[in-house]
Amino acid sequence: MGDHKEQPLRVGAAVRRRRRTLELTLSAVAERSGLSVPFLSQVENERARPSKPSLERIADALGTTAVELLAAADPACSVDVVRAEDDCLAPPVSRARSLVRGHHQLHAMEFTGDHDEGREVQHRNDELMYVVEGAVEVEAEGRAHRLGRGDTLYMSGGVRHRWRATVPDTRVVVVAVADHIEALEDRHRRGT
Repeated sequence: MGDHKEQPLRVGAAVRRRRRTLELTLSAVAERSGLSVPFLSQVENERARPSKPSLERIADALGTTAVELLAAADPACSVDVVRAEDDCLAPPVSRARSLVRGHHQLHAMEFTGDHDEGREVQHRNDELMYVVEGAVEVEAEGRAHRLGRGDTLYMSGGVRHRWRATVPDTRVVVVAVADHIEALEDRHRRGT
C-alpha cells in the first residue's frame, strides 16, 4: 500500500522548487536545456513525465543531477517503502542509494563499495554516519576519525568534512537534516 511502485513520483514539484530557488524563469530553463517552455510547464504541473534524457537535460539546466531531482521528488503518498532491490542509476562497484524519496525533513543515503569523497563537503544541518559493514576514515575539523562496523559519527551543521571507505565492500548509512530545513540558528543572530 505504501510501496513506491504503486504511487508515482511527482518530479515536477522538485523541478519547480529547484528552478525557483535559482530564481530562473521557465524561459531560462528552456534555453539552457533545449526543451520547450510548454513542455517544462507541463512537467512542473505533473501533466507530462520527462524521459530519462529529458530529465537529465532539465537537471543540467538547473545545475543538479537527475538522481538529485528524483530524490527530491514528492511521492504521491505519505508512507514509502524503499526496497533493497530497487533500481538505482549509480554503477554497481560504488553506489549511492537514497533511502528516503521526496522532499522531506530528513535525507538518508546508503553508500556501498569503494567510496572516496575526495573533496571536502559542508552541510547546512546536522548529519549522522553509521558504518553497517567495513570501515571508513572521516576527516572533520582537521582530525581523522577511523570508524568500523557498528560505529557512528555525529557532525553538527557547518562542519567541513570528507570521508572514504578503507575496506572493500564497505556499507555506510548517512542520515542528515535536509538542507532546505532551517534547523540551525542564524550564526549572525547569535553574535548579537
